[in-house]
Amino acid sequence: MTRHLAIVGPTASGKSAVALAVAAACADVEIVSLDSMQVYRGMDIGTAKPSLAERRAVPHHLVDVADPAEEWSVRATQTAAQAAIADIEARGRRALLVGGTGLYVRAVVDGLGVPPRDLDVRCALELETATAAGLAGAYDRLATADPLAASRIEPGNTRRIVRALEVLETTGRRFSSFGAGLADYGPPVFDVGLVGVWLPRVELGRRIAQRFAAMRADGLEAEVRALTCVEDSSNDSPASRPDDSSKDSSRRSGGLSRTAAQAIGYKEILAFLDGEIPSLEQAFDLAVRRTRQFARRQRVWFRRDPRIRWVGTARNPQDLAPIVLALWGRTAATVAAHHA
Repeated sequence: MTRHLAIVGPTASGKSAVALAVAAACADVEIVSLDSMQVYRGMDIGTAKPSLAERRAVPHHLVDVADPAEEWSVRATQTAAQAAIADIEARGRRALLVGGTGLYVRAVVDGLGVPPRDLDVRCALELETATAAGLAGAYDRLATADPLAASRIEPGNTRRIVRALEVLETTGRRFSSFGAGLADYGPPVFDVGLVGVWLPRVELGRRIAQRFAAMRADGLEAEVRALTCVEDSSNDSPASRPDDSSKDSSRRSGGLSRTAAQAIGYKEILAFLDGEIPSLEQAFDLAVRRTRQFARRQRVWFRRDPRIRWVGTARNPQDLAPIVLALWGRTAATVAAHHA
């Protein structure tokens, strides 16, 4: 029986609902969110953040801990999650980790060595790699300085090439020197088991579309406008808005950090507000497509980890709660008897 548990899986798979059901059956459980965007205050609708009622029913950690103008990172999550788990343990309770951001989960569960970030260095590297020739030159430079890291990165993966070179320039250390690598799956650094929530692809795709429809109805566009200080317009057409994109971009840059602005849903609506996407309808359609692609990448990421025990359903994911409780080693009845 493991002390703590991590529930992982693709976005919209229902892992948060499963976690809430499991926590409700166990009087000694607190949830630690490992979601890269639920940390931001005010980004509620588009991140499918647990409601205030749910957070009152079950203590949550790493939700609403950062201003949306802040740059959040894997390292920040790792540090905050480690502190939260230590605090939960010190009070004789158990942590239920919930996340679909694979690297964040690995950073906490495996204690990965996470190098610091330098925004100025990263911006310069992103400019350098904006062209095919620049990207090829950057990859060649990485292959010379850190051949092991280069061998693990596709030559066309701009984001990872930039990150590896950022670490080289910022720390003077090879990117590959930080930890044994993501391909190694040893014992977790603390007493935690891993369970994955699986849904058929067709059902997952349906749930993603349904989620965005609900987000639109709940006011995601208004939430983005409020975060970025952009006033609403009576007409969704970009042509009807004042031609002052530079002013809008300036106001938005102060409202959302580069990290926060990359959240799927927010990113597409920001592009609509900038006039880069013609209509709100197209922005939401693009967000659905990108989320489905992201879910496929999440599935591939988590499927590589042999430590994860998978549970699946084609119906309501909350029905999986008793199975997860059994895998964790305690049924609801056992927990109730323990606390009687």
